[in-house]
Amino acid sequence: MKNAIRTAIMTMALAATAFAGVTVSSPAAGTTSGSPVHFVASAASSLPITAMRIYVDNVSVYLVMASKLDTSVAMSAGSHSVIVQAWDSSGAVFKTPLSLIVSGSTTPTGLPAPPAGAAGHGNIQQMPNWESCTVCAGANANGPAAVYSMVENQSSPSLDGISAKFSISGTQPYSDVIWWKQLGAVDTAANFKYDLDFYLTNPGVAQALEFDSNQSNGIHKFIYGTQCNIQAGHWDVWGNAAGNWMSTGVPCTVPTAFTWHHLTWEFKRTDTAVIYVGFTYDGVTHYVNRSYPASGSGVHELNVAFQMDGDFAMHAYSTWLDRVTLVYW
Repeated sequence: MKNAIRTAIMTMALAATAFAGVTVSSPAAGTTSGSPVHFVASAASSLPITAMRIYVDNVSVYLVMASKLDTSVAMSAGSHSVIVQAWDSSGAVFKTPLSLIVSGSTTPTGLPAPPAGAAGHGNIQQMPNWESCTVCAGANANGPAAVYSMVENQSSPSLDGISAKFSISGTQPYSDVIWWKQLGAVDTAANFKYDLDFYLTNPGVAQALEFDSNQSNGIHKFIYGTQCNIQAGHWDVWGNAAGNWMSTGVPCTVPTAFTWHHLTWEFKRTDTAVIYVGFTYDGVTHYVNRSYPASGSGVHELNVAFQMDGDFAMHAYSTWLDRVTLVYW
């Protein structure tokens, strides 16, 4: 009897091991596809699968905290190396590599011009009652504390005579600060243009600058989160329910000092997902076309947010924002 039980246990263990790994149902390796590419995959292990991620040419483009994924990823024409990877609860890694050829795709476009009835707010940096937080701006909303301030009604530097100055310093490495302005709940809006100008005198000590808008409709929270990851050298977007930053692969090097930089982000959403359409930075447009599932929320809100991240030594620096605008419809 003991031998029979031992044999049964070994058989079950071998079966579990045999089925451990990542299965990619779509696309098939070596095939040619148009963009966006539809990915369908699942993962299995003897332990629970905790996450799956898609890498395209060594850049993370999608993450889901589940054992299955079904998503579309915008990819440029040409040959690409793809890895679909999964982790189980022990930290074990499973991956399936495949090569793909993406055929010429339709030229991407941004959002259409806002309709005549579009609503919005201009010069948000001049509005009173901005809120702020330092500890909650860090990892897992529990980061080190920074010293910080916001001073409105700055005549210089400014493009229109009334900018706002945001400053960060401190002694605890990699401290962050986020400021946000509530604009009143707008549950029905599904298209957004977030437009602003920013200026730094010592940009080389900035770890990252974050430009966000957040919407909650009582069911879902849509975080339109973006950052110029200055020290890493690329633009990132926030994965919402996936819960971390995703590199877009678009470079974002140290901004030029003593210069106004113009940034416009375009977002849209479905009933359950955030879509990063693209952005224009200093006159150059980049189409991102990334989609991530929204998280749950029981509140109603719409706001814009700006975050400054400190570096390893918390070198003090300031950022001026001007002509901050959010248009939505």
